[in-house]
Amino acid sequence: MNAGSWIRQFHRWVSVIFTLTVIANFVAMALGNHPPPPWVTYAPLLPLALLLLTGLYLFVLPYFSGNLTRHGPWRSAGDQKTPLA
Repeated sequence: MNAGSWIRQFHRWVSVIFTLTVIANFVAMALGNHPPPPWVTYAPLLPLALLLLTGLYLFVLPYFSGNLTRHGPWRSAGDQKTPLA
C-alpha cells in the first residue's frame, strides 16, 4: 500500500469520525437546556484539521505525481491538431 492510498483511507475514516462528532454535538445541544461541555463543542475541530491536511494533500497529489502529459484527454478541441490535407 503506497502513501497515497493510505492517506486516502485515513481521510475516509477521519471523515466518519468528524461526522459522528458533529452529530454528537447537535444531539448534546438538542437534549440539554444548558450549553454542552466544551469538550463536546470542540471535539470536531481535531478531525476537521486532519481532514484539511489530508484533503489538501490528496488535492495536490495528481499535480506532483509525474504522470502529467502535454496532450491528455482534458485538452480542448482547439488544441487538437488538424490532419494535413
